[in-house]
Amino acid sequence: MADTESKALQPKEKRGITSPAEQTKAGLTFAPAVDIFETDREITLLADMPGVKPKNLTIDLRDDVLTLSGEVAAPEGTKEAYVLREYRTGTYFRQFTLSEVIDQGKIDAEMNDGVLRLVLPKVEPAKPRKITVKVD
Repeated sequence: MADTESKALQPKEKRGITSPAEQTKAGLTFAPAVDIFETDREITLLADMPGVKPKNLTIDLRDDVLTLSGEVAAPEGTKEAYVLREYRTGTYFRQFTLSEVIDQGKIDAEMNDGVLRLVLPKVEPAKPRKITVKVD
């Protein structure tokens, strides 16, 4: 992990829900696995969220905290009775703290085959230039 990346995008510390009174919604909550890549111009985050449809995905940016959440609904069946049930439904939830290195107004998101791709462009550093002095 590059030093710049480690400062520009930080996962929020995960805190487990300890009692039913703290839960606002029944069901399981999953933390999606992520891969993070960095170039000199941007950071790319891939989040594995199988079963989440784009309409059930929420990406929220507030107070430098990027929140990913998505709902996985049960596959719709007709009148079948379960013989074996391993498909887990619930909510994906993950948060990251962004630094001033990220240009928050230019973040782009794309969802394909259950993988969310976020491109977080970096702000351009001030370029050296000569400043002319105006005379009245």
